[in-house]
Amino acid sequence: MPAGLSTVAVEVPDVLAQSPFDRPRHAQVPPGWTLTVLARVPGARMAAWTPDGRLLVSVPGTGQVVQVLPTRQVVLAGLDQPHGMAFAGSTLYVAESDQIDAYDYADGHAVNPRTIAADLPDAKSPDLHGAYAHALKSVAVGRDGAVYFSIGSTGNISAEDRTASPPRATIMRVPPGGGPAQPFATGVRNGTGLALAPDGSLWTAVNNRDNVADPGGKVDQDYVNDHPPESVAKLWPGRELGWPYCNPDGPAPVGFIRDMQTNADGSKLDCAALPPLEQAMPAHSAPLGMSFTDLARFGPGAVVGVHGSWNRASAQAPEVSFFGWHDGTLGPQQTLVGGFQDDDGSRWGRPVAAVTGPDGAVYITDDAAGAVYRLTPKT
Repeated sequence: MPAGLSTVAVEVPDVLAQSPFDRPRHAQVPPGWTLTVLARVPGARMAAWTPDGRLLVSVPGTGQVVQVLPTRQVVLAGLDQPHGMAFAGSTLYVAESDQIDAYDYADGHAVNPRTIAADLPDAKSPDLHGAYAHALKSVAVGRDGAVYFSIGSTGNISAEDRTASPPRATIMRVPPGGGPAQPFATGVRNGTGLALAPDGSLWTAVNNRDNVADPGGKVDQDYVNDHPPESVAKLWPGRELGWPYCNPDGPAPVGFIRDMQTNADGSKLDCAALPPLEQAMPAHSAPLGMSFTDLARFGPGAVVGVHGSWNRASAQAPEVSFFGWHDGTLGPQQTLVGGFQDDDGSRWGRPVAAVTGPDGAVYITDDAAGAVYRLTPKT
């Protein structure tokens, strides 16, 4: 069990007690906290709170954005894999797989759609022939009104993404007031976590590559298990995160080393010259949703939904992580919620995103369990 956590039974109303909650489930949470299933949403991914206190959840598999609190209703339908969501005042931004949309939002309704960025790559793009591993996109809005969104890589080490138009494996920026999207940060393999920090800086949590070769050029499972770590990085104009030519390596602040399969002689990119990452998490953790909050009993920081590994010999467990915010940067990873993986490696849940509600509780989406949880200290 992660240090400082207690095991509690997940509280499940009878009406929501379908699989995997047709048997008792236990989670690891801070002492004195509870975890409750408050809604069942198959394929639930990202979450956002509206200005009037409603909880929205994206469901890429059905093309919908649904409201789960205070009542259940479909807010948007017929979209192409809607994923990331962000509010700027009364404007709702939604990241579809092929475009970024903006809506006027009021009283549970999103109307007057307009496209902020169009013709984004997804599996329908003619040049990709149906093969796109990271089509889901995320979106964030800067204090100046600029819109940022992620474009994931086509695959594991598809270097041609860097010269595609628009470039993939990139965080893009649409200037305030609109205009063509331009690259903001590059070499970002799959920056699904995308969020604005308390000081207005943009941060990302990145899924890094799989099946990496060791320094001798051999793909060895023992090395693959723990390399490369996942990235947690502050972004600025022109920041380079190295993929697929450089991989993070070592403890925070995390430096970069050459990828021996794509950049063995260092001619593609000088990895030693890249600014180190601010934080990282274990290899193959698969961080997804990221948000900043001021969390009861913890203080300010970032919460990240960690989906867990698929190709590690001993599976990296899913969890919800917390990174404390100190002096303009993030501290080391702490487990906020664990227990989704049993001792034999089987899982009953995989968190995607976590956002704090107006009541101070943390609301967590889980696409494997098809659930939305409420995490809160006992009063």
